[in-house]
Amino acid sequence: MMKRSWQAGAAIALLAASQGAIAKQKVCVFDILGANGDAFNTAKDYALEMQKHGAELELKVYIDERVAVEDYRTGQCDAVMATALRTRAFNPLTASLDSVGASTIVKGGKLDMAASTEVVRRAIRIFTSPQAANLLVQGGHEIGGIVPMGAAYAFVNDRAISNLEAATGKRVAAFDHDKAQAELISRVGARPVAVDVTNFGTMFNNGNVDVIMAPSLAYKPLELHKGMGSKGAVHRFPLTILTYQMVFRPDRFPAGYGQKSREVWLSRFDQIVQLTRRADAEIPAKLWMDPSPADAERYVELMREGRIEMAEKGFYDKRGLKIIKRVRCDVNPSGAECSLPTENW
Repeated sequence: MMKRSWQAGAAIALLAASQGAIAKQKVCVFDILGANGDAFNTAKDYALEMQKHGAELELKVYIDERVAVEDYRTGQCDAVMATALRTRAFNPLTASLDSVGASTIVKGGKLDMAASTEVVRRAIRIFTSPQAANLLVQGGHEIGGIVPMGAAYAFVNDRAISNLEAATGKRVAAFDHDKAQAELISRVGARPVAVDVTNFGTMFNNGNVDVIMAPSLAYKPLELHKGMGSKGAVHRFPLTILTYQMVFRPDRFPAGYGQKSREVWLSRFDQIVQLTRRADAEIPAKLWMDPSPADAERYVELMREGRIEMAEKGFYDKRGLKIIKRVRCDVNPSGAECSLPTENW
């Protein structure tokens, strides 16, 4: 009897140990600065908070986003935190936020950055609502949270590249995994040059490309001042506000984890916006270049046309764009597009 009791106890202990091992979730975290970056530090704070909801997250940092996403895809991680340019493969609906011009608001010929940020906030709030939960699960993957990464600005190596016409024939970096970028660059007469996150800064700094699109968060760590030299500039006009998204396999997490996770990320929105604003302020004022009011209005229209074309070609999610247009028109009801039947598939 004692032997049977000991065997039963041992079996229970083994089962508990096994369950404990299964309960620990591995998360691939992309941060171009590695373990010292803001993204990884934010992920560490998130991991501590999610312990309250039954998750024991083991974080692994990657400086190469492609490898991080591939490790998640092949099952080496249970979740991944990366830019929407990469997570689009798992959920194109939420990645619509990163479509060209999706959140850019211009009023009276002037960029309204506060309103543009509000578009992102409201869209994320919609995607975070319990009513949208079913839309965030596709193909065995679920979106666990969305946060802003800041505006994608055009960094140029010559201030003479002051508008789209001046960019004709110029070499513009296009991420090799985002086919829409290359098409949009070609559409305005520039020459797309394939890059990835590990080399786009170096290619700009070495003069291999004339223009890159990047958030201000990349300015200091990638030393983009080298590529701009004494003649370069940063266009203060967001092609989009980039987002950082978490994707996970719901069968490897506690029930209801996704909703809690999305709410936690949403609660950090303002904190992360402050990081991006601080990064904007770290770029010297003399490097910024603003578009003329006529160009600003024209760019909004060109981006709208580009979005529609990319959606018709299958690069962008039509349902997502329809939701975000509704948000833009809630934020800026006087916008010219709000009286047009576009993006209403």
